[in-house]
Amino acid sequence: MLVECPEIGTLTRKQIASLAGRAPMTRQSGQWRGKAFIQGGRKFLRDALYMPALVAARFNPDLRQRYQTMIQAGKPAKVALTALMRKLIELANAIVRQDREWTPKTA
Repeated sequence: MLVECPEIGTLTRKQIASLAGRAPMTRQSGQWRGKAFIQGGRKFLRDALYMPALVAARFNPDLRQRYQTMIQAGKPAKVALTALMRKLIELANAIVRQDREWTPKTA
């Protein structure tokens, strides 16, 4: 599946997360505070981020540690996975903006 997103590399972290539909929206009115949720963004981009986030949670040492920390803090698995999806799109944006190639971390 080819995902085309010409904005990658030109947006800020918050803007790219919003583009992918990974930015939290707060539900509140006056004194009432609801749960934050995510919505909107581009569906094909969200769909394209799901499987890489799942693989990263299992095999990428840094992202796996981040995922495990969230799980141990009591976050549901889907919330932790959504956070990884946001991190992946932020990383992709930074790499494209800096015109760099991905280099895996070595021991």
